[in-house]
Amino acid sequence: MNSTVKTPWYSSYGDVKPKLEYTTLSMCNEFAKVAKENPTLIAYEFMGKSTTYANAIKDVEKCARSLKEIGVKKGDKVTVCLPNCPQAISMFYAINMIGAIGNMIHPLSGEAEIAFYLNDSKSVCAITLDQFYSKFESIRDSVNLKHLIISSVKDALSPIMKVGYALTEGKKVPKIPQNADIIYYNDFLKKGVNYKGEIKETVLANDPAVVLYSGGTTGVNKGILLSNLNFNALGAQLAEMSGCFEKGRVMLAAMPIFHGFGLGVSIHAMLINGAKCLLVPRFTPTSYAKIIKKRKPNFISGVPTLYEALLRSPILDGVDLSSLVGVFSGGDTLSIDLKRRMDKFLADHNAKVRVREGYGTTECVTASCLTPIEKEKEGSIGIPLPDMYYKIVKHNTEEELPYGEEGEICIAGPTVMVEYINHKEETEETRRTHSDGMTWIHTGDLGYMDQEGFIYFRQRIKRMIVTSGYNVYPSNIENVLDSHKDVNMSCVIGVDDSYKMKKIKAFVMLNEGVSATDDVKKELLAHCKTNVAKYAMPYDIEFREQLPKTLVGKVAYRVLEEEESGLKQA
Repeated sequence: MNSTVKTPWYSSYGDVKPKLEYTTLSMCNEFAKVAKENPTLIAYEFMGKSTTYANAIKDVEKCARSLKEIGVKKGDKVTVCLPNCPQAISMFYAINMIGAIGNMIHPLSGEAEIAFYLNDSKSVCAITLDQFYSKFESIRDSVNLKHLIISSVKDALSPIMKVGYALTEGKKVPKIPQNADIIYYNDFLKKGVNYKGEIKETVLANDPAVVLYSGGTTGVNKGILLSNLNFNALGAQLAEMSGCFEKGRVMLAAMPIFHGFGLGVSIHAMLINGAKCLLVPRFTPTSYAKIIKKRKPNFISGVPTLYEALLRSPILDGVDLSSLVGVFSGGDTLSIDLKRRMDKFLADHNAKVRVREGYGTTECVTASCLTPIEKEKEGSIGIPLPDMYYKIVKHNTEEELPYGEEGEICIAGPTVMVEYINHKEETEETRRTHSDGMTWIHTGDLGYMDQEGFIYFRQRIKRMIVTSGYNVYPSNIENVLDSHKDVNMSCVIGVDDSYKMKKIKAFVMLNEGVSATDDVKKELLAHCKTNVAKYAMPYDIEFREQLPKTLVGKVAYRVLEEEESGLKQA
């Protein structure tokens, strides 16, 4: 660190070490090291079936052997399109073991999005569930995918649970044609028996490991390349800063594995610190509350929307939550009101902890800032994690602003991304080496820092909508709508919502001669459903004869936002 960089937050660390030493191992080797030291500890549990650390690593090795057998090489990209399940864990670490790169994407992505992710990452192989097979099949001709591995939820269940699944959820999964160009997961694992070579490649800390997709600082979907060090450093930082990590403690891992928050915090940070992950493939606020009530986890992490739903759930009435030692909020801004209500809820249910808000960007994996355990300030998102550095600058410059003055949040430290794949200019705009010699991420977010180093988030500079903790990029949805034969122009905005924080609304100007009927609206929504992720679907489409324009001819989305805000206030 350059001595000119200010670190006023050090005074608020308490017993937290401001600087740490980091492993030189890969993500998988760090996981394997913990497994060797704690073979009988439970690494994860899925729908009632537990897997020890020793068996988890054996599953990773089987998967790695099979990847080698089908020809996946060091540096190749492998797309993982799975919910939180054992197959996802095995594949994620197996990819890392052989020196390949995991491309993590959302199973509910639309067909066009999946095609983009596969082509943009140049993935040679992909794995998904049988229930999502049709999406991949529909785009197979437009992507250069050598292997498509199809798994099923039942592959990870106990014998009794398999029978139950076959009689219930399994019946809803469409049959896959017998001649489909796929490899079933169990057949894939059998292939590895034939591989006699070395499966473990030399993977160094700074080698690339994972691609996560995000709009970056420009709001255009890009693959963010992250290294082994990025993830391992995050795990070490969270263990130090949390003050509550202990081997054997249980994380309710419901945040999805394709998201930095889910993968970095709820899974990898847990597994390299000897914790147990309760893998939840799909959840509703009701099912989430039921799991908390029944399983009494030690850690829960989620977006503000989830905590709002928990407060409304009668399931947790009178439930003892004293098992909780860590409650973390991220992915969106936690309002002061919700924080107060959630803290009271926890106290009323015998929890000795309060909600600890964090902040981060996918360009730094996820959280790089967290409320310290012994000190919090209302409205603040906390202070930087060990070895992470924050400064507030005049937007798009290196000029640092005084404490209390609002500007662009910049972040430096060992979790800073490698690059945006295929986007050299955007990488250079976002990942900059300043005159202090340090590499900083220009987040595109506005905020300020007080004299004690506490950070306050204000708003996003980039045009992005956060709904239920997911980042939604209006331009993506507009591109889908504009591609429809009846649409002349569209604009997508976020509308305030008491539950989702923001919900998606689209405004559409139809082509001449097309009438604004309910049938046309249904057709456009169906078109979106095919090409847009479920969480990004517009709740409504409003037809307009004209859309407001800026002086340079662009659609003035802010005008529409102000109109919607005015309607709510009226």
